[in-house]
Amino acid sequence: MHAKSASFQRHFFVPVLTSALLIASFAGCHSAPSPDVMATVNGKNIMRADVEKYYKASLGDNPQPPSSERADIVRLNILHELIEDEIIQQRAAKLNLAATDEDVNAKLTEMKAPYTQEEFDRQLKQRNITIDDLKRDIRRSLTREKLQNKEIESKINISDADISGYFNAHKAEFNLIEPQFRLAQIVAAIGPAQQSGSMPGKAVSDADAKKKIQTIYNELRSGADFGALAMQASDDPNTSSSGGDMGFVYESALRNDPAAFDAIGKIKPGEVTEPLPVYGNAGPNRRVIGYAIYKLMSHEPAGQRELNDPRVQQAIRQTLRESHAQLLKYAYFEVLHDQAAVRNYYAEQVLKTGAH
Repeated sequence: MHAKSASFQRHFFVPVLTSALLIASFAGCHSAPSPDVMATVNGKNIMRADVEKYYKASLGDNPQPPSSERADIVRLNILHELIEDEIIQQRAAKLNLAATDEDVNAKLTEMKAPYTQEEFDRQLKQRNITIDDLKRDIRRSLTREKLQNKEIESKINISDADISGYFNAHKAEFNLIEPQFRLAQIVAAIGPAQQSGSMPGKAVSDADAKKKIQTIYNELRSGADFGALAMQASDDPNTSSSGGDMGFVYESALRNDPAAFDAIGKIKPGEVTEPLPVYGNAGPNRRVIGYAIYKLMSHEPAGQRELNDPRVQQAIRQTLRESHAQLLKYAYFEVLHDQAAVRNYYAEQVLKTGAH
């Protein structure tokens, strides 16, 4: 099952370096203050132990260790995410927006609610993390959310004129000939290796795809933002850049995948499915090409919607708000990164070692 999207995309520009330029770049490299320090952000150390913790969690139960180059790629991407997050955390601390212990405990209680203590402990063990690790991740996630609300969301104003203009330009979209589901997705595809974000890269095997999608699902259960994860980790280029947003999917199209239709039919708007297989073709000989998690954003019955319908206004307002927010987030995080003093010692080490 495939479709379209809505969010912002991370980027890397990899310049083509001549050997002379590569050698010249090493002249500016300096050793890390300690072998245990992999990077610094405005003088704050990012430790090897933290990178290794996330690295081991990314491996899951896979008995086949990755190649050394593959391991370096995963570590570099994890370190990149930790650097970006540290920049955000420092900015939030400067604005007194860090999540409190009460915030963290409330979120933890919410997460534990569907499980017995034994089941919850088993979930932690499967992910190779401790309760303190989880609390730290919750704190960082809530802090990021507070910062975004203060610095971005609070500054977005959608006027009635904006809503009216959007409706007049897209009126046909509100004439539903059959029920529709607005969905977002995160995909772990089976195919050539291709790194994306701090998650394991595009899987080369069915087992790797399952491991990757389960890791993403665990992150979502821990409170991670669906759109951000889709942008960072999804292997579907048609939706990843827009936070996984597939737009509206007709019920008849969704029924072509009975498992997905059944799973989506059981959840409420804002909730996500468990990982599901994605098929490359229809019929009895269809084959699995990956795995996906779907988020139900809304469920719309058939019929023409008018501008005076509160659901139409709400949908348009939400669409415009998300569009504005994604643009502002992208620009905001880029500015914060430009203002930060970042030193990635591990990347320098990999580059230097790889040049020999």
